[in-house]
Amino acid sequence: MMKHLRIVEHNKASIGIRFINFVIDRIVIYILFFLFGLFSAGLFEFFGVEFFIDITYQLASLSKFEDILITLATYLVYIFIMEYFTKGRTLGKYITGTKVMSIDGSNPIFYQYLIRTLSRIVPFDALSFFGVNGWHDSWSDTRVISLKKYNAELQHKREIDEIGSKEIA
Repeated sequence: MMKHLRIVEHNKASIGIRFINFVIDRIVIYILFFLFGLFSAGLFEFFGVEFFIDITYQLASLSKFEDILITLATYLVYIFIMEYFTKGRTLGKYITGTKVMSIDGSNPIFYQYLIRTLSRIVPFDALSFFGVNGWHDSWSDTRVISLKKYNAELQHKREIDEIGSKEIA
């Protein structure tokens, strides 16, 4: 069982910041689809490459259900790749100064990122962070923290620990 560090719990990102992260990351997904469409149109217009424009037309003609599935799959891949390879940050988290951290204060491991990502498939998970912790946080033993506040508290604790120790010049 993982040890809960108080410093992680004390520096959790607010609900408002978590919501902003969600909105920014969703916007990124829509921008990616838009850029794919521009890329496809550009290749077709300038080089006559039909492959990508055909995919774009197929995406445009999907049913609502298929569109939701494709968008969800793209979102999940984006979230997993960004959080895993940037050690807990997506574009939304970079902008808001937040980061995913394990409840024991370490960087999450592959399994935790995977659980966080797969948990997002559960209906209404996106709204679950309006409670104490989001489901994807609770199930993966992670938290989204305010990096600035967390680092300031860590520095403060180090300074307190150094009181009374001899300084070596």
